[in-house]
Amino acid sequence: MKYPQTCILQFAKAPRAGHVKTRLEPALGEQGALELHKKLVRHTWQTLHRADVATVQLWVDSVAESDFFSTLTPMVETLHQQQGADLGQRMMQAIAQTLAQFEQVILVGSDCPALDEGYLSQAVNALESADVVLGPASDGGYVLIGMRQLRAEVFRHIKWGSDQVLMQTRARLEQSGCQWHELPERWDVDRPEDLSKLDGVILIEG
Repeated sequence: MKYPQTCILQFAKAPRAGHVKTRLEPALGEQGALELHKKLVRHTWQTLHRADVATVQLWVDSVAESDFFSTLTPMVETLHQQQGADLGQRMMQAIAQTLAQFEQVILVGSDCPALDEGYLSQAVNALESADVVLGPASDGGYVLIGMRQLRAEVFRHIKWGSDQVLMQTRARLEQSGCQWHELPERWDVDRPEDLSKLDGVILIEG
């Protein structure tokens, strides 16, 4: 493990038909969107472990629905429950809790197949001189955020799920006066037009 004082948090929704990847349902149907969600969660989990950059934790929106998560390999030792009324509060709480045990925290979603060891290492190294690191997404959000101390203001008054997330986050960072570093842009899978980017990408199965 390259960075034992760093923890990577993977955020994931429990796979429930009609509740995950709903913007992809016009192209894939409800069941197709559900199956893609499962593949992306599994792919991200295994990618993070194979990279062996840092400790990895899985944070989910419902630990009560653990059947799917129990099938992941490597085995999930502990499922962590997300807490908060919106995505910002959930990320803030998870980062705050983890920073009590680790010097740095990197949080990623489960829908960016472009994450790899090099990108994760760049994020960790950026925190040597920056307070916050961001991995911009091509759709106006971000695929990664990392901190060495909690910056709660970064998660407040953000229009989550919109193409304004990155712009609004930059504004919060600027207002707070902290130093931040942005990694190269990456793509994620949220909208029907993103599906073509999966051509040639082998998602890890089993």
